[in-house]
Amino acid sequence: MPETTVQTGDYNLDLAHTRVGFVARHAMVTKVRGAFKEFEGSGFFDAADPTQSKLELTIKAASIDTGNSDRDAHLRSNDFFDMETYPEITFASTAVEKVGADEYEVTGNLTIKGQSHPVTIPFEVSGPVQDPWGNQRIGLEGRTEINRKDWGVNFNVALEAGGLLVSDKITLEFDVAAIKAA
Repeated sequence: MPETTVQTGDYNLDLAHTRVGFVARHAMVTKVRGAFKEFEGSGFFDAADPTQSKLELTIKAASIDTGNSDRDAHLRSNDFFDMETYPEITFASTAVEKVGADEYEVTGNLTIKGQSHPVTIPFEVSGPVQDPWGNQRIGLEGRTEINRKDWGVNFNVALEAGGLLVSDKITLEFDVAAIKAA
């Protein structure tokens, strides 16, 4: 592994190689996966003192894509995200803690529909590597589960056989490629 000073620095998301996604259980039997197609993010990574690291992410809520245009339109509506009123979903870190050789926990404020709540996302960091164009890259892979109702995303329908149409628990998925700023 290179010296930790090689990793330290400002990073920007490589949008072409980053996925910000989610998974929700539908009708108690299947999982629906989706992603946001428009977002931007940056951060500062301090390998010597990870507590000084920071991460910010802004997602264009209307860029939601589940592969079904009718479902996507419903998710954009007031029943779910009310994207006309709340066009962005944001995350801003408040703490970073190293918990393993390449493992970190990033805690921050997640804002959805104008409501902010703290969440902690465990990340595994890979790299750094130098790509063929001379850029230094790191990768971050993380997942966490939230209760969508904590952010006022309450729509649901009771199923005749019991249970609900949409799970309250949502898994957020982050597969991130970040490039060190010059």
